[in-house]
Amino acid sequence: MIVFDLKCSTGHRFEAWFRSSGAYEEQKAAGLVECPHCGTNDVSKALMAPNVASKGNQKSEVASVAARSGDPKLQEVVAEAQKVLTKLKNHVEQNCDYVGDKFADEARKIHYGEAEERGIYGESTLKEAKELLEEGVEVMPLPGLGRKDA
Repeated sequence: MIVFDLKCSTGHRFEAWFRSSGAYEEQKAAGLVECPHCGTNDVSKALMAPNVASKGNQKSEVASVAARSGDPKLQEVVAEAQKVLTKLKNHVEQNCDYVGDKFADEARKIHYGEAEERGIYGESTLKEAKELLEEGVEVMPLPGLGRKDA
């Protein structure tokens, strides 16, 4: 699975999930991708950020700030966000191929048609992620995934 940041011709920005980049292109060509705010089909991809690996065993800064704030409403929102991120993590792990530290290489192969188009996840360095974006390879960060072998 891949998530794209999209924008419509009237300026609305939103996210949408697709099985692959090709699936997005097919659905867009068929007029099936539309802005959830205004309904227009004049939609294009917006700039996206890559997944850059970080230590997975550290409590998020947002959760720490929420806990220190003492605001129960903020703590509730953060707890709900963590549930959503966990659900996203589980979905990606169940539906995409883990490629480990070969993420950049495999993403390029898929982008250039040298490997089967499919959803993948793994780790990359910040340098690799920037290079992928410069090449037009669509990547995004997945918060909280961490390393599978840690």
